Amino acid sequence: MKSQNVLILPGWQGSGPQHWQSLWQARQGFQRVDQHDWLRPLRGDWIARLEDVVLSTTEPVVLVAHSLGCVLVAAWASHSRNAHRVKAALLVAPGDVEREALRPVLTSWSPIPLQPLPFKSTLVASQDDPYCSFERAQFFAAAWGSVLVDAGAAGHINADSGLGDWAQGQALLNELIQG
Repeated sequence: MKSQNVLILPGWQGSGPQHWQSLWQARQGFQRVDQHDWLRPLRGDWIARLEDVVLSTTEPVVLVAHSLGCVLVAAWASHSRNAHRVKAALLVAPGDVEREALRPVLTSWSPIPLQPLPFKSTLVASQDDPYCSFERAQFFAAAWGSVLVDAGAAGHINADSGLGDWAQGQALLNELIQG
């Protein structure tokens, strides 16, 4: 699979330079799906942008989503007629936008779509993620038909987690690409 066919989908506020998504993008040439507004994300705008990028590719893509990016994948897949263009998705640390603390900030993101994804997926969840309980992540994995991977106590599986290039995530992505 060509590196430009791996699409990086950051979450709310984007992924900073030390985030594993940014490191993968820089080192492997993966394509980041830039959104119009990282601070005040609107679900419809983000879905439309993902649709545009998927349609601009000539080969199947693999989605690499973090946090709100995971909810974006579920929302996009529940509406798009082009989900067949996705080979697989790596969903990391889904953000639970239905939590009371997040609802006022991410108003257009509820409810979270719970239909099975029409492509294979792996969901990686942390036991101590401040934005999504492990039980909710298990629920999302079951609803979306994703293989669940327990990352242990890894926080939000971001730059603050000290993962660097995150070798475990890269191995999971390679399995999806080859699988």
